[in-house]
Amino acid sequence: MARKMTLQSMAPVPLEQLHQPDAFLDGSTGINRGEGHCQLGATDDLSAVHAWLNEFVDSPQTLRSYRKEAERLLLWCWLERGKALSDLQREDLQRYQQFLQSPLPQERWCGPRAPRHSPEWRPFQAPVSAASQAQALNILNSLFTYLVTAGYLAGNPMGLARRRVKGVNRSTPEAVSRYLDHALWQLVWKHIEGLPTTSVRERDRAERLRYLFSLLYHLGPRVSELATHNMGSLREVRGRWWWFVVGKGNKPAKVPVSPACMLAVRRFRTYLGWSPEPTMDDEKPLMPSQKGTRSVSANMIYRLVKELFIEVAEVIESNQPDYARTLRRASTHWMRHTAITHLADKQIDIRFVNKTARHEKLETTAIYLHAEDDAWHDAVSRD
Repeated sequence: MARKMTLQSMAPVPLEQLHQPDAFLDGSTGINRGEGHCQLGATDDLSAVHAWLNEFVDSPQTLRSYRKEAERLLLWCWLERGKALSDLQREDLQRYQQFLQSPLPQERWCGPRAPRHSPEWRPFQAPVSAASQAQALNILNSLFTYLVTAGYLAGNPMGLARRRVKGVNRSTPEAVSRYLDHALWQLVWKHIEGLPTTSVRERDRAERLRYLFSLLYHLGPRVSELATHNMGSLREVRGRWWWFVVGKGNKPAKVPVSPACMLAVRRFRTYLGWSPEPTMDDEKPLMPSQKGTRSVSANMIYRLVKELFIEVAEVIESNQPDYARTLRRASTHWMRHTAITHLADKQIDIRFVNKTARHEKLETTAIYLHAEDDAWHDAVSRD
């Protein structure tokens, strides 16, 4: 009991700072450990989790998302439950689900966004939404399935969960409302067009943000894709420009590059002193740093977008408080939702919207079709 009390007084730390606990928590003697041949070199839970995460090193966005959920569960196991990952049973995972659903202990588990090396870092920034809870359980189910397949664990304690925890009803407002409507997007774009350009530093920021948001709006990329592709991924084929992208799951695809997007590309490249149009062998970063020699990180892109959204929110706060609140919640991925939603609003064939969004199923793209709802509401509201 004294040991458990000591653990419960510890502050959560990021996965890379976790040190192996005593034997009764490291999982080496866990009740759910596999008894046959294990295909992993791991002999403890922390090493096994790292082995799973190493499968995703070529997909930075997925790696960050999976690491977040794994470290949250490990910290909860040790600090709240006093158990090893390899000791967890179905009832423990039900407790963890309840933990995600309940108001989290603020000082210990929640805090504002902070660098992972900072003592102010916390596993959560806010209460966990229903959609994020479902995603977390999906990811953890993948972790346990992997460890069972590898022979490290004997069974998956999430395997008995009702199938409904694997997803979230995508028709709910929460799942379809994370985008900027046309009026709000125009406010954001007008702000970008009006950014000051008096000094070199101001002009550099204005040109960079104009280019970044043009790519986000016209291509609908994931942030990791902007950070990992080069200019040569933009190619002209039979008089039309395309973005040849390797996306989620390492799947290659191509996305039409509109004239408006190419105009932004030419403008930014000219500003940097490059030739207006890229060639197929152009290895310069698609989203270059200020010196243009390396790519901006996905985290930096996220920060640039968040800072701009907050900046616009402060400008419109007094006159349009609802829009300001929306922008304070918005993140980089909202721009992808915005791009797809605005395409759908143009009444473009859903097959083409689906190909641009690079969704595996048409049903996923269909959640962005808001125009029919608007027409329905207008019809009912008519005098």
